[in-house]
Amino acid sequence: MRFCVSYSTPFFGTDPDRLLGYARHAEELGFEGIYLPEHVVGYRGARIGGFELPPDLDYADPLDCLSFIAAGTERLLLGTGVLLLPYHHPVTLAKRLATIDRLSRGRLRLLTIGLGALPGEAEAVGVDFASRGRRADEAIQLLRLLWSGDVDGVGFDGEFFTVRDLVSYPKPYGSDPLPIHVGGSSRAAARRAGRFGDGFLPGGAVMPQERARQWDLARSTAAEAGRDPNQLEYTRLAPIDMTEERYQAYLGAGVDRVVVSATTATPDEQHEELARFAERFDVARPRA
Repeated sequence: MRFCVSYSTPFFGTDPDRLLGYARHAEELGFEGIYLPEHVVGYRGARIGGFELPPDLDYADPLDCLSFIAAGTERLLLGTGVLLLPYHHPVTLAKRLATIDRLSRGRLRLLTIGLGALPGEAEAVGVDFASRGRRADEAIQLLRLLWSGDVDGVGFDGEFFTVRDLVSYPKPYGSDPLPIHVGGSSRAAARRAGRFGDGFLPGGAVMPQERARQWDLARSTAAEAGRDPNQLEYTRLAPIDMTEERYQAYLGAGVDRVVVSATTATPDEQHEELARFAERFDVARPRA
């Protein structure tokens, strides 16, 4: 199993020294990568479940933050948890993502996309909230076409995107399309991961039985689509105080990677939390 960290700009802040210090400390401890979240805009009354999001939360742009982190680290993989794909145009996004991957020498390998749960956010960027799932499905396909296409260009004719003879450079580092993981707490997200994703990162407050059903659904959907379900990576969010019992349960469920986040207030306390976790699970030497 591999271990990653997440950094939440709304709660940890956007001070550049603090962000880079957190990332560098994670790298020194042996964590595989770092994830950052996204919300494109805030507004009064925005709610996720029973929780109201204050409109002034510092949701910094995750891709800009990852570029900054890449410049100050050497091996830490870069990830989003999650990038709200329906709210980005895949043509411009393809270039942004490929650029980060090239400049980081192939470290944008934990790209995880989701749909977003705030109708007002969709409205703000001119996207129909009800159809954002279909829009994301097309965007995934178009991103891969643009990354894999050559100088002759690629075309795509969909419900939301229609392009002809487009050429997108630079390509991702190594010229292969970037892995795209799918995040979400629903069975629809699991099916999307099976049809189009390279991995699945479920979120939300879901009972263990439902979580297991979703992972089974992702794998069975992949098989039905003619894809190898064994190639899907399974990533889970875990508490920083994860027990050995819970670790073993994740292993038994087929989890490949866990993502933890510090919960304390100051950088020193956060660094200590990460260090204790790293020592407890020997993160520099992932074990089976």
